[in-house]
Amino acid sequence: MSEQTPVSEANLIERAREGQETAWSVVTGQHQEAVFHLAYLLLGDADDAQDVAQETFIRAFYALNRFDASRPLRPWLLRIAANVARNKYRSVSRYLAALGRWWQADSNSTRPTPQDEHFQQWEAQTMRRAIRRLRMSDQEIIYLRYFLELSVTETAEAVGIAPGTVKSRLHRALARLHQVVTQEFPELQEERGHQYEDVVK
Repeated sequence: MSEQTPVSEANLIERAREGQETAWSVVTGQHQEAVFHLAYLLLGDADDAQDVAQETFIRAFYALNRFDASRPLRPWLLRIAANVARNKYRSVSRYLAALGRWWQADSNSTRPTPQDEHFQQWEAQTMRRAIRRLRMSDQEIIYLRYFLELSVTETAEAVGIAPGTVKSRLHRALARLHQVVTQEFPELQEERGHQYEDVVK
């Protein structure tokens, strides 16, 4: 029995343009996790991130005829998701208040030692707290490159800027993150030592 040839992304997009719902469902399934992950990183709330992901794919579907199918789809979807998340971030003031209360309560807890099984969770939460001190554009570039592990070219596609601009924006964002960590979260820098320094330089 011969193996079925995998359908290319460009072919799936073409089928979706023709109205084949199954093709678009496949595309959605391939990229849903990345879109949700970026939205969650930017908003910090699973329900809001799910709303952003759903709206992202709705917008993408209706704009599909304008998409260049010779290019990778994921950066384009992430660009839409980032725009939707930014709009939601600006409009949901109650979330910002809730976030502040949550982090205030979290900061009163005892920090685990490096040997504690919860150390990695503490480290991740603390780093996210530091990143959230940055402007939204800085958060976005850091999340795309280091959390979603997009290449410089893919990040450029997602944000809609030149690859060289990605590098310069990332450099400035990491410099600002280093300043935030040094001033507000020195314990994180102490725990990571040289490994952390290598990332933020």
